Amino acid sequence: MEEEKKSLNFIEQIIEDDIANGLKKEQIRFRFPPEPNGYLHIGHTKAICINFGLGEKYNAPVNLRFDDTNPEKEEQEFVDSIKKDVEWLGFKWDKELYASDYFQQLYEWAVQMIKDGKAYVDEQPSEVITEQRKNPAEPGIESPYRNRPVEESLDLFERMKNGEFEEGSMSLRAQIDMVSPNMNLRDPVMYRILKRPHHRTGTAWKIYPMYDWAHGESDYLEQVSHSLCSLEFENHRPLYNWYLEQVYDESKVAPKQREFARMNVSYMITSKRKLQRLVAENAVTGWDDPRMPTISGMRRKGFTPTSIKNFIEKVGVAKRENLIEIQLLDFCVREDLNKVAKRVMAVVDPVKLIIENYPEGKEEWLETENNPEQENAGTREVPFSRELYIEREDFKEEANNKFFRLKLGGEVRLKSAYIIKAERVEKDENGEITTIYASYDEKSKSGSGTEESLRKVKGTLHWVSATHAIPVDVRIYDKLFTVEQPDAEKDVDFLNFINPESVTTIKGFAEPSLKDVEVGEPLQFQRIGYFTKDQDSTDSQLVFNRTVTLKDSFKPE
Repeated sequence: MEEEKKSLNFIEQIIEDDIANGLKKEQIRFRFPPEPNGYLHIGHTKAICINFGLGEKYNAPVNLRFDDTNPEKEEQEFVDSIKKDVEWLGFKWDKELYASDYFQQLYEWAVQMIKDGKAYVDEQPSEVITEQRKNPAEPGIESPYRNRPVEESLDLFERMKNGEFEEGSMSLRAQIDMVSPNMNLRDPVMYRILKRPHHRTGTAWKIYPMYDWAHGESDYLEQVSHSLCSLEFENHRPLYNWYLEQVYDESKVAPKQREFARMNVSYMITSKRKLQRLVAENAVTGWDDPRMPTISGMRRKGFTPTSIKNFIEKVGVAKRENLIEIQLLDFCVREDLNKVAKRVMAVVDPVKLIIENYPEGKEEWLETENNPEQENAGTREVPFSRELYIEREDFKEEANNKFFRLKLGGEVRLKSAYIIKAERVEKDENGEITTIYASYDEKSKSGSGTEESLRKVKGTLHWVSATHAIPVDVRIYDKLFTVEQPDAEKDVDFLNFINPESVTTIKGFAEPSLKDVEVGEPLQFQRIGYFTKDQDSTDSQLVFNRTVTLKDSFKPE
């Protein structure tokens, strides 16, 4: 039976129609164009997956281009982090490019536009320019400098470039239409004076192109066939096309801008400005804090590239924005980690358990599986001894028949070890249980093949040998915000919704093999959740971050 073909999303349909109308497949080219003014976040993963995914589908190159036109906010640190994130997600770009590569060409085109009567130097402050633009229902007011002589604008523009004027004293504006209902066409600013060093060009430039001017022309210079961006740029498309018309050569490909819906995830924010506030005001420990929606934060928390890409695929490519439940993201990471995470034993709320009839001083190494979901994951050995740690919640002095863990007089199996029976407890002066005393069935060893080993008991507990246990700090992460849309209320500061219990650190014990795991390696602490080793770990103190809980009732549609 022939496999059913997957239907095309609306962007793929646009590309297919362009091919049908004469666009050659070898002319197809995409780009991912981040501004290096912050770390990439979950919203960017959609743009990354769309552009690079289309590159793979059409066997077309995808450029990584940094739209670095604002030296006030851009840094090399952000460039480096963006490259690391894209590579970590598993994508390879064709060329690494920068809008700053094109500053000279953009300047020369701007000069030509002045000569053609399509641009002029305005000496009004930005506040006045904004006021004169009015609103879509009211015609704008033309600048008194709009019709100044071409030679005058050319002279002033060159002097702006040479640094002769102060910041904010002049700008270059395109001469388009001050009564257009599209506010972007009301003589937009093309250049502003900024006497700031650029992370790549240094102090060579005293004027910098505005994003709208630089972006489309950069697409054109790179011969990008489809310039894909988020829905907020839909109203910018007429300006994108108008700028292209000023430089377009009919022998070349004219980039086509098309927009898709941004991805908004509940309990997260994706405004770089607001993410910068979280960092600057120490609401988090940095851009890579595991509570942050940044790719670096998600990586540190233990997310995998596959889980993020699966999430993007399930969300799909839409024309209309909606709010995606964070539970879907958790589902995707849980689903992937179940396949790839090594099973290990750790106890995060320990209570001592002593097997009284197990010989003192004896230890044995028991074989246990690494991952039952992986055929070739193999096994490892864990140490077993008379004194163990188990989870405090796994024991009750008295419990009903629905409690399948350990209770006085009851039996459980210790994972990959023996069947034990709880005999008595020891408590401190506050009535808190300090030690559980148990007995074991020597012949019930897992995998030994004896009749006793085949005996069925209802509960199986994880454990750690107290003699061999290594102390670990376990960071339990919750949502960073207490409400689904922390920045939805314009009159309320989103920082008011910070969850004061978004991270708690608890002390636990783990099997000794965890000394050798790598930072970022996915692990399942059996019966507890999925974790990963954090970069804060030292030889003397290991730190593990919880990625996600073991189970959830959420089911994707």
